[in-house]
Amino acid sequence: MTTAGWFQILGGVGLFLFGIKLMGESLQDLAGDRLRRLIASLTSTPVRGVIVGTLVTVLIQSSSGTTVMTVSFVHAGLMTLKQAVGVIMGANIGTTVTAQLIAFKIKDFALPIVGIGMILAVFGRTKHQRYAGNGMVGFGLLFLGMQNMEAAMSFLRDRKDFFLTFSHHPVLGVLAGTLLTMVVQSSSATVGLTIAMTSQGLLGLDAAIPILLGDNIGTTITAVLASLGSKRAAKQAAAAHVLFNLIGVMVFLVFLTPFKHLVLLTSADPSREIANAHTLFNSLNTCLFLPFVSPFVRLVQRLIPGDDSVLDMGPRYLDPKLIDASPAAAVDAVRKELVRMGHLAKEMLMNVRRAFLEENVQMVQEVYQTEKVVNELNREIARYAAGVWRTLPEDLSMLLSSYVNGVGDVERVGDHAENLIELFEYKIEHGVKFSAMGIQEFQEMIDTAIRAFEASLEAIADEDPRLAKAAQALEPEIDAMEKRLRKRHIQRLNEGACSPDAGVVFIDILSNLERIGDHAHNLAFISLDMAKIRQKEAAS
Repeated sequence: MTTAGWFQILGGVGLFLFGIKLMGESLQDLAGDRLRRLIASLTSTPVRGVIVGTLVTVLIQSSSGTTVMTVSFVHAGLMTLKQAVGVIMGANIGTTVTAQLIAFKIKDFALPIVGIGMILAVFGRTKHQRYAGNGMVGFGLLFLGMQNMEAAMSFLRDRKDFFLTFSHHPVLGVLAGTLLTMVVQSSSATVGLTIAMTSQGLLGLDAAIPILLGDNIGTTITAVLASLGSKRAAKQAAAAHVLFNLIGVMVFLVFLTPFKHLVLLTSADPSREIANAHTLFNSLNTCLFLPFVSPFVRLVQRLIPGDDSVLDMGPRYLDPKLIDASPAAAVDAVRKELVRMGHLAKEMLMNVRRAFLEENVQMVQEVYQTEKVVNELNREIARYAAGVWRTLPEDLSMLLSSYVNGVGDVERVGDHAENLIELFEYKIEHGVKFSAMGIQEFQEMIDTAIRAFEASLEAIADEDPRLAKAAQALEPEIDAMEKRLRKRHIQRLNEGACSPDAGVVFIDILSNLERIGDHAHNLAFISLDMAKIRQKEAAS
């Protein structure tokens, strides 16, 4: 083969891969934040996981992308291993759509599709028109790549004896498909090359099916690489992907002849037979595994035991792999980390409450330790958000900015909780006593502040603007309460019913609680911002 021929194959593979990438990114842009909400809608039902995994893979045109995303979600605690297995099964089915598209004989329309796509991409008036144009360009490039690969491989027609080896020794075909997919990091590219060789008469179905089976093993390398350095749960998800495909390939190798006859019944066109073989293998393999998901998960957990007793006090949702796998999911990870950070700050307030009402000095160290975690999360979220911002569209960028501002508010609530516990320490060390009325007023105000803060966090977690408005309605109530209690306290001081030291401490307490109400009010705006963006998405 000449150097020009090798360059033609390389260029064909490059066009093919770039076409898939561009088409997938465009579909994901068109889907927008709906992709994140689609994944978040998972339940423990494996069937639903299969459906979601299939749809997501069709959208992003990459089973590797879906499995990397899934491993990241398991690592972040967004998904259980049982849910992940369902998504991985669905990803294997979703990736077969690419092969079905390739099998259509529309290569002659590739250039017109690219041309029309470029017109939309350059001159489109709306972002959806531009995204659709980019998708059409990717779709056309995919077929141009196929044309180049087929033309470059025509010289191999006289070397059919080489490919017959795969027919006589299916295991060699499986190894070839595995290695090729590991090298190009794309199962779709391997299927594309297989269809190109089949269309040139180089491969028969006997030789092509083992290569397709190996392709399914090779694609698992991406999930394995994604799990390196992650928690045990992520490694379990990657192992589940490997075992699922490996066991499936071993089963189908045993029944290779009947499987080939089944494929032959589906079509008389060699290219379509390859695409159907790919779809049938992944669909049948999923159907075989679905009834045994629970024991399969237990097997994976036994092979790679996890340690669920370890409490992860660092970032739980900020997986760097999400930044490239799905920017929308990365933004949502910031939201989840913000809510988690908020619950830690709320825990600090609850411990402050216990300290004052129960005279519980053990709460002092609890508050200080949690404050360290809150401060560390503040730094980690800021660092992570800086990386996410690089490739975000305008709406997601605004949403991320709102979340980062909210993180600042939560961090300030933590600071006020720390101020309050310092006041408690001063009270204990100096033997300061509050009157019964003072304790009752403290309880009334801290309960209201905690209620406002909690409502704001729930509004963000549930994306519920009604809860946000309820939280905002408490802010003027807290302000009025602070003025009323301050006035009453000054009156008690004047009447000698309260000591001056107690008066200073109590006034500082009121001031800190009033500020917490202000930050809760700020946090409530985030949910309202989210609602506006959702309305904008729906309108467009």
